[in-house]
Amino acid sequence: MTTEVLNLLTYEFYANGEWKESKSGETIEIRSPYLNEPIGKVQSISQEEVDEAIHFAQAAQKGWAENSLQDRANYLYRWADELVNMQDEIAEIIMKEVGKSLKDARNEVLRTSDFIRYTVEEALHMHGESMKGDSFPGGSKSKIAIIERVPLGVVLAISPFNYPVNLSAAKIAPALISGNAVIFKPATQGAISGIKMIEALHKAGLPKGLVNIITGRGSVIGDYLVEHKGINMISFTGGTNTGVRLAKKAAMIPLVLELGGKDPGIVREDADLKEAAKHIISGAFSYSGQRCTAIKRVLVHEKAADELVDILKEEIEKLSVGSPEDGCTVVPLIDGGSADFVQGLIDDAIEKGAIPLTGNRRDRNLIYPTLLDHVTEDMRVAWEEPFGPVLPVIRVSSDEEAVKFANESEFGLQASVFTKDINKAFAIADKIETGSVQINGRTERGPDHFPFIGVKGSGLGVQGIRKSIESMTREKVTVLNIAD
Repeated sequence: MTTEVLNLLTYEFYANGEWKESKSGETIEIRSPYLNEPIGKVQSISQEEVDEAIHFAQAAQKGWAENSLQDRANYLYRWADELVNMQDEIAEIIMKEVGKSLKDARNEVLRTSDFIRYTVEEALHMHGESMKGDSFPGGSKSKIAIIERVPLGVVLAISPFNYPVNLSAAKIAPALISGNAVIFKPATQGAISGIKMIEALHKAGLPKGLVNIITGRGSVIGDYLVEHKGINMISFTGGTNTGVRLAKKAAMIPLVLELGGKDPGIVREDADLKEAAKHIISGAFSYSGQRCTAIKRVLVHEKAADELVDILKEEIEKLSVGSPEDGCTVVPLIDGGSADFVQGLIDDAIEKGAIPLTGNRRDRNLIYPTLLDHVTEDMRVAWEEPFGPVLPVIRVSSDEEAVKFANESEFGLQASVFTKDINKAFAIADKIETGSVQINGRTERGPDHFPFIGVKGSGLGVQGIRKSIESMTREKVTVLNIAD
């Protein structure tokens, strides 16, 4: 699965149950965001190798779909077990490749194992239905419809860097249990973690060809994959701009897109400010804010703003900053370009009158946690997703102004509402244009079986285990005609 050249591991891609080097002879170097040095290389495969991988997947899928649900379940249970066995090895790779603390990386692997098992259990409890013709006015007693779900075929799973194992398995496991085959394209920064996850699946003895992991340059294989006639469904998690472009390229192919967010934390004047601050800081700064569901702006009532800002500043300055090897909360961003973007948002806000209360310090791609007060709507940080550790505070005079500000965003992933008045909380929640609203809690993905929804620029379709299974299957109706 790997070869060692000059002490730098070169990882192979996986097709038809075999680990292979690309015929292109080209590789892509993966650099650690905090070690500032290369940690390995992955294959840069060709379009011809994409064709071969999809051909293998198409051939394997037919037999896989005919397997019983329990047979498919057994393979996935073994995969979950192998992930647990490999948790330390995979966690170490996640830490080095994407800069997540070892504790969080290990938790991600274990959560993924639980996710796979729950996916199996959910599938085992999903059943078809039947309908009698005479249940409809003017219907026929001689007709009975049997409705079942059947797989779509080959699913293209494109995952992000920030949860390189969990958000990959969140696509692969529902696809497999549903009877599909998978072409897995991990984020380049995150590809080694994805490869290690597939090593666990390989150890589980999955029939060859069912899952193929391909790594390469987007300029070579990106559009080619999305537009390929052999792909029957696409599940993508990543940036909104990429998602919009992908949707245009995919044409009639079923899509589920999990995209960006600009999640607001709305703080009413009656909120428990210490409790709100705790959730806001956790939501905004865990893993340096590199989460689509991070709280990315605070909309606080002007009567509570001064007190809340004081609490936020005090608590933010207690956050641990530095290397993930030391278990720090705020760690270097995934690359220098990301740090440049975040610093640009901070600089723009300060130039336009925002007040930096703490942070605004940089060391390479490490941005210290930054709190900006008196942010106004003419500042980029009020609207753009930073994917970094910066928290803008926007003061509002009413619930209506907070809702208006929240809804003017191009995004609609999640929002938090902090208040002691549950009736007001639900009234605000009803008016916010997001897929989910958290009341007195931070924005987050939540339990993996909950529906996970993005509206507007935040996504298309619904995730969550049952919803993912449904998105990767279609209904098929067989009508039984009974002779009179």
